[in-house]
Order: sequence, then structure tokens, then C-alpha cells
Amino acid sequence: MHPIIAGNPVMDRADSAREMAYDIRVPLSSVPVPMPETPLPLFLRHPRLWRENRFVYPVVSRRSGGISIGVNLNPDKVCNFDCIYCQVDRRSEAETRFVELDAVLQEFDQVLTLEETGTLFEDESFRKVPEPLRRLNDIAFSGDGEPTTYRNFDEIVERVAAVKRAHGRDDVKLVLITNASMFHRPVVQRGLEILDRNNGEVWAKLDAGTDAYYQLIERTRIPFRQVLDNIAAAARVRPLVLQSLFMRVNGEPPSADEIEAFCDRLREIRTSGGQIRLVQIYTVARPPAESFVSPLTREELDAIARRVDERTQLPTAVFPGAA
Repeated sequence: MHPIIAGNPVMDRADSAREMAYDIRVPLSSVPVPMPETPLPLFLRHPRLWRENRFVYPVVSRRSGGISIGVNLNPDKVCNFDCIYCQVDRRSEAETRFVELDAVLQEFDQVLTLEETGTLFEDESFRKVPEPLRRLNDIAFSGDGEPTTYRNFDEIVERVAAVKRAHGRDDVKLVLITNASMFHRPVVQRGLEILDRNNGEVWAKLDAGTDAYYQLIERTRIPFRQVLDNIAAAARVRPLVLQSLFMRVNGEPPSADEIEAFCDRLREIRTSGGQIRLVQIYTVARPPAESFVSPLTREELDAIARRVDERTQLPTAVFPGAA
């Protein structure tokens, strides 16, 4: 049986990481550092604005198990999904509407330098970060919307990768956090190929097993089948991490039938030749868009992970919410 690999504070960090990397047969860099059972307050703060920066922001990421440098390609808060659990406040007007490539690169270079010199941890926001989490795990294309909707997606990935190389940080991953809706576009496919050449990893959203539940959660005109086909096609080229957020909607967790359908979708991706490196099973950790959304318990998340393991034999990582 594949282990549930997050949330074990007892095991020694280095030994447990080596053990987990062996058991689930993924590179060590892909394995999250075991997190505390109760998430630290640091995990609950993911501001997209930091100091005077408009596009690049460092955060302590529970799913990365360390520092993640975010690159916000949607400062206008425009997204082609309207997820009921999204933490982005789309009711307020964005101060920045356009991505300025030179500013992105300058901010990224500065934040990377602060992390390398340790100056980042002199900042009030990061002064209390525990030593095991003072590691740069990744540079993540994410932010206030779907990053692959950015029209020059391939160019910005290439330029950010070049800055990373100039700093001699080939060991640090480039991560794309995405809803997979745009993978069929040539500019996005080129961007994915650039990621592949630069220690890249794709974290693709899959929160549902049925079309009805997908529409309830994601509220989008993008067909569920388009997302599933895009994930399967991308996974045939490189292993994907699937990010799956489950929650209570009006007090009700996802039904057993929905979890079975979710497992069916995972099996279909694998049957088509797709490679799934890891399934991240997590829940709401910060205030969601809708008041009728609330987190699942750790026990409920563990039960979903066990069912995924039983049905698919895929490695899972569980990330509890704030309680």
C-alpha cells in the first residue's frame, strides 16, 4: 500500500523523505517535507503582493514543504474558472492589469537573491519560519488566475528559467499550478516543453469525478471533458502531479459515488498512457470565495486517500486544512 506522505511530524525529516521517495518511486525533490498536523499560521497567508512587488512573491507553502516563489501572471484577477473555494477576492478591483515582463524578471531576480543570501528570513513575514522549512523548493507560475491564459506564456517561462540558470539554481523546480484548461494551445504546449527542459513539474487541478460536481465546484464554461483530455495528453508526455481539493459544500462532503467517479477518472488517465507522479489530496486552508464552503477533517481526507490507493495504487499526499 502506498503511504500517505504528509502530516507526520514524528519521523526524522531526512530519513522520512528518503523512505518516502523510495516507497512511492518519485524524485526526492517531488516529495513534500512532513508537515505538522495543525498547519502553521504561515501557511494561512499567501499574499500575492509582497513589499513593493507586483508580480513576484515568496510564500511558505504547505504543499511544497518550504519556500515557494510565486510568479503571478494574472494580476488583473481574471480567470476562466470561478471556483467556489478560491481564495482570490474577485470583488475588489486589481491595482495591476497587465504583466510587465521586465518588471517580473527584475522582481524575480531580487527575491531569488534575498533567498540565497538568507536576507529573506530577516523580513518580518519570514522571521519565524522553522529551520526545516527554510529551503527553496520551487518557483511557481500561479497567482490570481489561470497562468496559461497569459498570451506569451512560453516566453515568460523561458525568461524566468534563464534567470534561474544564471543564479546556478538548476536544482530548484519550476512548477506550473494550473487548471489544465489551455494545454491544447500551441503556446502552452511550447511552455510545457520549456518546463520539461528546466526541471519543471506540472500540478494540474482535478477536483471532480463527474461533470455535475465539476460544474458545482469550478463554475466554468470549459467542458470537463476538455480538462480530462488535456490532462491525459500532457501526462502521456511527462508525469503530472494532480492537485485535488475536496471540501464541504453546504455542510456536505463529496459523496462516496463522487469519490468512486474521481478514482475512475484517475484510472482512465493511466489507461490512456498517462503518468501520474502524485495525487495531492487537500482541503480549504484559507477563506474561500463562498461562505457555504468549509474544510474536510484530516480523517475524511485520509479516507479519500485510502480509497484512491485501493482503486488506483497511485501515491497520495494529504494536506489538512486550518483545523
